[in-house]
Amino acid sequence: MASRAAGRPFMSGWQAGAARGAYSALLRLIAPAYLGKLLWRGRVEPAYRHALRERFGFYGPAPVVPGALWLHAVSLGETRAAQALADALRVQYPGVRLLLTNGTATGFEAGKALLRDGDQHTWLPFDTPGACRRFLAHFRPAAGVLMETEIWPNVLHAARKAGVPMVLANARLSEKSARRGQRFSALLGPAVRSLHVALAQTHADAARLRQAGVPDVDVCGNLKFDMLIDPDLLQRGQVWRAQLGRPVMLGTSTREGEEPGLLQAWQALPARRRGLLLIVPRHPQRFDEVAAMVKAAGLRLARRSSWTTIPTDEALAADVWLGDSMREMPMYYGLADVALLGGSFAPLGGQNLIEAAACGCPVVMGPHTFNFAEAAELSLAAGAALRVAGIDEGVARAADLLVAGQRDTFAANALAFAAAHQGAARRMAGRIVPLLKPA
Repeated sequence: MASRAAGRPFMSGWQAGAARGAYSALLRLIAPAYLGKLLWRGRVEPAYRHALRERFGFYGPAPVVPGALWLHAVSLGETRAAQALADALRVQYPGVRLLLTNGTATGFEAGKALLRDGDQHTWLPFDTPGACRRFLAHFRPAAGVLMETEIWPNVLHAARKAGVPMVLANARLSEKSARRGQRFSALLGPAVRSLHVALAQTHADAARLRQAGVPDVDVCGNLKFDMLIDPDLLQRGQVWRAQLGRPVMLGTSTREGEEPGLLQAWQALPARRRGLLLIVPRHPQRFDEVAAMVKAAGLRLARRSSWTTIPTDEALAADVWLGDSMREMPMYYGLADVALLGGSFAPLGGQNLIEAAACGCPVVMGPHTFNFAEAAELSLAAGAALRVAGIDEGVARAADLLVAGQRDTFAANALAFAAAHQGAARRMAGRIVPLLKPA
């Protein structure tokens, strides 16, 4: 149960021990349900059924060389950001070996691109005391790095007992999460205080992390500004945009509940202003659900998975494209003239807008961007994005942006905004490398 929570500065050892004991007992009780969930999700994403024993800290007899840097990135977004950190670590410490762990199927698949000879790859164990102890005893890492918000009480307790310094990299903590975490301070307070250092994205995140009890906090910036954009994918999207010959409005990383409003607002536009609507859901298990919505709205649908390198004639004539592929976001941003930011039109905190900026794609965002609050405000100040009150206004403003010919100015501002905030990976690597070198 990863948390984005905070803890109070002081509490008795008895309270902390009792809270962690109750938490651990609950996890043991729900372990069968957790296993069932993995098997259920594995029907659509087979990786969830891979190496199930590793989820509980049981490993084969293969020899392990101790001393690797353990890097945990739960899902796809964190894993892609971890790529920039891994590259910077290899520059500053060429002999580094990685032990990469993930929590989701999309993150695990993307994580394969981070690996080099001598690296290891496995699942993060379920956060029970026994699984965490077995994990650390088996791999014996020199240090550990958790990405963004991954505070796991038993993982951090076991690491402290094993003498493994733990870093929270690209750390963020929203006001909402900090307030929520106060209710669980007996459990989470000792966890955050056991961190060696938190490398925060912003000064506001740093202040909340210090208040939560993290003993050492350093502001390093956001790793997602350092993510490399695949130029071939970007160019492919631009080529497809030229083939279409009409504007493309993208709903990027949309979340449950957002697509019906997007479809309705887009259909309400005059036909001459619509162009093509491209929807890329945040979670792959929802691809079929979103496809059914589009068809139920009476629109002609083309799925990205239905062609290989060149869109079919049927796709070029469609009303809506569904981006039902993985690791092709630069292509979708290259294809789009403007993007509506998923997760920001429902109270979900918004998705990452930095990749869109790095691809030169202007963003229209809704009111809910607390997951990336500073990046959202900086992008607005840089003229790389617009903020609106809701999806109806968002679609209208996106259409206005294209018709009014302002798109090129916003695109240039987006590229400049992304370039101006790079360097977090180098700064974070500089704090982590000393933990790996022999004294």
